[in-house]
Amino acid sequence: MTANEYIKVRFGRHMDQCTNEEIYIGLLEYVKDQAKNKEIAGGKKKLYYISAEFLIGKLLSNNLINLGLYDEVKSELEACGKSLAEIEEIEVEPSLGNGGLGRLAACFLDSIATLGLNGDGVGLAYHMGLFKQVFKDNLQTEEPNPWMRHHSWMTPTERTYRVDFGGFNVTSRMYDIDVTGYDSVTTKLHLFDVDTVDESIITDGINFDKSEFKKNLTLFLYPDDSDDNGRLLRVYQQYFMVSNAAQLILDEAVEKGSNLHDLADYAVIQINDTHPSMVIPELVRLLQIRGIKMDEAIDIVSKCCAYTNHTILAEALEKWPIDFMMKAVPQLMPIIRELHNRIHIKYNNPEVDIIKDGLVHMAHMDIHYGISINGVAALHTEILKDTELNAFYKLYPEKFNNKTNGITFRRWLLYSNPELSKLIEELIGPGFKKDATELKKLEQFMNDDAVVQRFLDVKNTRKTVLKNYLAKTQGINIDDNSVYDIQIKRLHEYKRQQMNALYVINKYFEIKEGKKPARPITVIFGAKAAPAYVIAKDIIHLILCLSEIIDNDPEVSPYLKVVMVENYNVTLAEKLIPACDIHEQISLASKEASGTSNMKFMLNGAIAIGTMDGANVEMHEFVGDDNIFIFGEDSDTVIKRYADGSYCSRDYYEKDANLKKCVDFIVSDKLMEVGKKENLERLYNELLNKDWFMTFPDFKDYCETKERAYAAFENRTEWGRKMIKNIANAGFFSSDRTIEQYNEDIWHL
Repeated sequence: MTANEYIKVRFGRHMDQCTNEEIYIGLLEYVKDQAKNKEIAGGKKKLYYISAEFLIGKLLSNNLINLGLYDEVKSELEACGKSLAEIEEIEVEPSLGNGGLGRLAACFLDSIATLGLNGDGVGLAYHMGLFKQVFKDNLQTEEPNPWMRHHSWMTPTERTYRVDFGGFNVTSRMYDIDVTGYDSVTTKLHLFDVDTVDESIITDGINFDKSEFKKNLTLFLYPDDSDDNGRLLRVYQQYFMVSNAAQLILDEAVEKGSNLHDLADYAVIQINDTHPSMVIPELVRLLQIRGIKMDEAIDIVSKCCAYTNHTILAEALEKWPIDFMMKAVPQLMPIIRELHNRIHIKYNNPEVDIIKDGLVHMAHMDIHYGISINGVAALHTEILKDTELNAFYKLYPEKFNNKTNGITFRRWLLYSNPELSKLIEELIGPGFKKDATELKKLEQFMNDDAVVQRFLDVKNTRKTVLKNYLAKTQGINIDDNSVYDIQIKRLHEYKRQQMNALYVINKYFEIKEGKKPARPITVIFGAKAAPAYVIAKDIIHLILCLSEIIDNDPEVSPYLKVVMVENYNVTLAEKLIPACDIHEQISLASKEASGTSNMKFMLNGAIAIGTMDGANVEMHEFVGDDNIFIFGEDSDTVIKRYADGSYCSRDYYEKDANLKKCVDFIVSDKLMEVGKKENLERLYNELLNKDWFMTFPDFKDYCETKERAYAAFENRTEWGRKMIKNIANAGFFSSDRTIEQYNEDIWHL
């Protein structure tokens, strides 16, 4: 049955007589039906990928592509005078994640299904997501981001579980979202919710009573943790997620014939960062309830769980106070104490203890009681082994392995950039859609000027698409003949948006002094700052203030434009990435575990300005010195500085007059006219007296490297060759490759 026929049955009339809303609902149900036909029968062993975030993006077109229906449906709509792009506008983006962690999880689910593996995602159905970002008075404000609709990709199931907390219990319900593989099978994303959630408790912005746990359990992703109630709520949320996951895992194993003593033959659990760590003691507890003694229960669980470390930042290696655990999940603490005591007696090394200083160290539990610990880029894994987790590496060298992150090419090329995808298919055939390494064949065209020009033409098309999209959706006007220099990622000091902002100030001064760039420059930022992350919000304030000042300066505005897109999400990324000329991967070396935006940009023919950090290191190896702009101090230097405490930001400030001038501009009269004194002074003092992520040592090199990149951009044919070189070498960064490695080395499905 075609989509048109399906909609005729559903609404009693053909597409051309339906509203766009009716067509969207009809296509949603049609896709669900088609996806159901490809549901995986499932092997004996199954993967459960547990994650606090799944940033899946809009699903209609992505699912149509994966099901092989996109062209057919698009043609049917066009024949009725309808536009698939307009239908898509009706779809609301699921608000189930924030940054790279959640988007990576979504890419992994796509690849698991595409490779036909027996694996599902498990997470929570957050009603309001993180938040909707709204700019007011050059400041980030937060509003609820409701996304659940009556007609949704999320389908309720009959599966419900009781989850016990200290003093009360709730009953959950499982909802499923289909995960369609490309020309392959359909798997599931299982999301748990509770019907006692009360959206009406939200008052001003995203504030709500954090002590009303039954009413707020799945209300927001990452509730504000600047107070004890917020931190405690995170413990409740995480336990709710893993208790449901653990009950599901045991039930499905038993349904397939497991006696639970052989659970490792039926289930493997990937713990995505430390948020799901409580699944370990929870499984031990549930196995005991089902009649298995403690020793064996621990042994069984230790053969089922694997842990992915996504960062060396202390704030993400969660440590929960014992009193929080005793209040929220008292039933787990005897088990966690037992897990701790066994390690304490065995190794007699406080560095590897699970309980230290009244805190439960989640990552330590994952490492001791699991089969695998992996980092997410070659450099990151080496740092884990050599420094951050060295004490554990000495105990379990065989458990440590690297799995460099990847992205799904279906969404980030076929869907996001159809013009580029079509050109590549014309040149090398369709094989790259399933085997990304086939992109390497593009290198044969690097010296064919006519082909190079076609790649440049596609880029120009996408730049105009972005220009029109931003004008329509955000009222932002940009020049598509300018160079698009883009930094889009979570707002965090280690990602160093503040260094990019200092460069903007530097360029502003240069233009005022008469040094005009050869071509206008458009610097685009997209990022949300965590509501309680004050300095991150101050950096957003600085960027928005700079945007206003430059827009209102007739001397500077023809040559420089600064844009911060509002409410950055997957939908915006899908427009920004194909249009980008130069992308910013400027984290402090050693701090960005991997990065995945770097891979998306590379695939779409943008050239990186980057530090030797995360997956940039591997990108550099693939494309060579001439096709990436590397700057900054290396990770060894940075790690040594932290170790010996030798860094003093004020020393750099005093020695570099240009740096001093740029930093001082943050608290200048000019900025104070459009900005808030408190925010600007706080940021200024943070940089001047702390600069914890070492912006100042890299600033001069960064500015010079940017100028080299802009100069290189003017040789258009040479730049086109750089684009092709990047696209041709992006194949390694496919999440299909990553997932194949997970399966081969860890999951054994």
